[in-house]
Amino acid sequence: MAAEWLEALRQIEREKGLDAETVIHALEAALLSAYRKNYPEEGEEEEVRVMVDREVGSIHVYARKVNPETGEEEDVEVTPKDFGRIAAQTAKQVILQRIREAERDLMYEEFHEKVGDIVTGIVQQSDQRYTLVDLGKVEALLPMSEQIRGERYRHGMRLKVYIVEVRKTSKGPQVIVSRTHPGLLKRLFELEVPEIAEGYVEIKAVAREPGQRSKIAVYSRDRNVDPVGACVGARGSRVRMVVNELRGEKVDIVPWSEDPREFIANALSPAKVKEVIIHPEDQSCEVIVPDHQLSLAIGKEGQNARLAARLTGWRIDIKSESQVREAEEGYVATTGDGSDTWTPES
Repeated sequence: MAAEWLEALRQIEREKGLDAETVIHALEAALLSAYRKNYPEEGEEEEVRVMVDREVGSIHVYARKVNPETGEEEDVEVTPKDFGRIAAQTAKQVILQRIREAERDLMYEEFHEKVGDIVTGIVQQSDQRYTLVDLGKVEALLPMSEQIRGERYRHGMRLKVYIVEVRKTSKGPQVIVSRTHPGLLKRLFELEVPEIAEGYVEIKAVAREPGQRSKIAVYSRDRNVDPVGACVGARGSRVRMVVNELRGEKVDIVPWSEDPREFIANALSPAKVKEVIIHPEDQSCEVIVPDHQLSLAIGKEGQNARLAARLTGWRIDIKSESQVREAEEGYVATTGDGSDTWTPES
């Protein structure tokens, strides 16, 4: 029997990636505890140890005793005759426990490596606190804070989610996923646009107002590849796939530039910008647009300007040509309450 359980342990080591030596050390500690519990008189020995023979799997209990003839300490085997039954039960418990621990650790490592990636899951259930998404090996939590407002998650619905965190718990890995993270938008484009996956096109920045509108800034490392065109696709096919996955969230794709003036002007698309005056000392700028482009540049409730500020990282102050003219003539061009200014944090 000893050889059989040892061989079974070796097989588990191969199949489960479990370190047999670690299991044997844990087994020896558990057997020592079982020995002291079941044989309290013998267990009172000052120095008792349990050893598992790595070759044949036999289990031995040794006590450190003084030899009355020589007066020297030596290891004496004190294995009880019926210790085999206790050893078998203990071995089974320890091995099963270690298998569960190893499987949890392997699963944790597997999903921890996927932090920052998107995965496809199936919605299991949804309540006011979170939605459970089945990822195959584990159920992930989609908290309310990571859900797109107004999006409904029906049982059995297939859903792409972004892994933001993996926590190690006693019951296994707890995977936290998101539908609002900017990384979800970035990964979706990487899936749909081969030029991004191949390294010709790079997404430099992303700004999202989940469920409503987003902006991405793209750059091409190849002069022959139009980064915006690559992301839009033929007749808008590629961007349409992303928009469909995000349930209609509008996506503006703008070219990135090293020149902050050009980048800021691009970020305010679809508005046409006449001039950008930058103030590098406080990372702010003034943007001047034609009168008929002012509302477009600002966007509904300031959304376009707000996303542009997040995308570029610049504080943006937008004025029309008329406002600039009035200011030059001595009139007050703004309301004075900062309502015409957008920051990356807004």
